[in-house]
Amino acid sequence: MTAGGIAWSRRRAALGRLGREFAASRSGLAGLIALGLIVLLALAAPLWIHADQLSVIKATGGVLSPPGGDYWLGTDHAGRSVLDLTVYGARVSLLVGIAAAVLSVGIGTVFGMLSGHFGRWVSAILMRVTDFFLVLPALVLAIALSTMLARGLGTIILAIGVTSWPSTARLVRAQTLTIEARPYIERARALGGGHRHVLLKHVLPAVLPLVLANTTLAVGSAIISESTLAFLGLGDPSKVSWGLMLKQALDTGAVTAGAWWYLLPPGVAIVLVVLSFTLCGRALEVVLNPNLRARS
Repeated sequence: MTAGGIAWSRRRAALGRLGREFAASRSGLAGLIALGLIVLLALAAPLWIHADQLSVIKATGGVLSPPGGDYWLGTDHAGRSVLDLTVYGARVSLLVGIAAAVLSVGIGTVFGMLSGHFGRWVSAILMRVTDFFLVLPALVLAIALSTMLARGLGTIILAIGVTSWPSTARLVRAQTLTIEARPYIERARALGGGHRHVLLKHVLPAVLPLVLANTTLAVGSAIISESTLAFLGLGDPSKVSWGLMLKQALDTGAVTAGAWWYLLPPGVAIVLVVLSFTLCGRALEVVLNPNLRARS
């Protein structure tokens, strides 16, 4: 067997071991199952929820009707089904949360790896930029960006992604410094491996588990940020999301009218999704970090 085949076999065995350890975590497995069901509902939503059912003009239900009959979770201020809005809103919330988390973790990974690898003045400059974003309130900066840029999902993703990466950069930098102190990195350099070879062939595969776990945790924070921006009126009003539902419920007097069925479903949905991502992320941390695994 070639060296590449041996390396691939070892990686496959390691992935199999990590998969078995993750499956042994009851909380992580519960979070994964919940996420799977939520994602499946979100993807299948267009199959049984038509555009007319989400239209304010073509809605056929009563105004703020309580649950019952054809509307299991009642209706909103325009007579639309709250159940349909909640299920369809998962598409936008998950899309923005995952995309913003990937963007955030991607920026943090690049900054952290370059800072840890090159050191000296490169590290000093990158860390000062990281510190600048770290001391700024992320939500305030995201609100400012959302206000200055055109309304849309892309703006929300950009606003969340470029304001929430500093913690990832510091984590990846610390991991990169640890990896580059190992003997095999010195051997790679002695054999003529350049910066690109060391970063892509050795450092990146070693920090990927940490990045994966951090991405899972970052999705929950991004979903909360998206809901907050939409609740403040900075989201895309043409797209149904959980934050927009909460804003519309507040603006149309659902709170004073006692229409709990308009407020509770999107709020519970946000809590369930964030909790599921957090459970998966914590389980991944325990599996990938021997120290945490020993304490648990």
